[in-house]
Amino acid sequence: MPYQLHYWPTIQGRGEFVRLALETAGADYVDVARTEAGVPAMMRYLDGGPEVKRPPFACPFLVDGKKVIGQTAAILLYLGPKLKLVPAGEADRLWVHQVQLTLADLVVEAHDTHHPIASGLYYEDQKSEALRRAQDFRRERLPKFLGWCETVLERNDRSERGVPRLVGGRLSYVDLSLFQVVDGLLYAFPKTTKRVLRKTPRVAAVHEGVPRHRRLAAYLASDRRIPFNEQGIFRRYPELDG
Repeated sequence: MPYQLHYWPTIQGRGEFVRLALETAGADYVDVARTEAGVPAMMRYLDGGPEVKRPPFACPFLVDGKKVIGQTAAILLYLGPKLKLVPAGEADRLWVHQVQLTLADLVVEAHDTHHPIASGLYYEDQKSEALRRAQDFRRERLPKFLGWCETVLERNDRSERGVPRLVGGRLSYVDLSLFQVVDGLLYAFPKTTKRVLRKTPRVAAVHEGVPRHRRLAAYLASDRRIPFNEQGIFRRYPELDG
């Protein structure tokens, strides 16, 4: 049976990290919430009715037979070996998972630039706080995160068809995730991100090279790839860039 991916149908969000892995591997999956009656089907899990023994806290979550796996990093930890997007050794798999969790931290910090007080408030209700948070993100946090990724790439010192790899010598799901993070940052903070990428050339090379993968290129060019927008994680508010 195909994998069932549950995520909101109008944004890339955290579900996109899972979607990139499924698309790159050519996996058989259904993007449930984009189907007719898909959102109510997703909400039955999230509402945590008695028939759902282990309800996920939030989407994305993946349904594979009787298994329900929530949290982006946990889904990718589960899918990685099945999709051949992770090295075979246990130590490498754990390291890939650690890198993914670090990228997840960066995603949270990017989101919190425009919602530093509460997710339930509008951006306009916390704009002054967002300006302060974004300044620290641009000056301190983003260079630190991408600088760490640059170090990981340098110390791995392996590439595939000229494209650096974070772990091992073949494409893994963290390479896809790093591509997605940088793509989102270029949308939300184009000026800042371009400056940081000039100092992290290996990270820039991953972002440029990963989309050359045949299946991924086809997906990125399709209408299944939702454009970035101001409802997702990465939002473009020019006043937050600089």
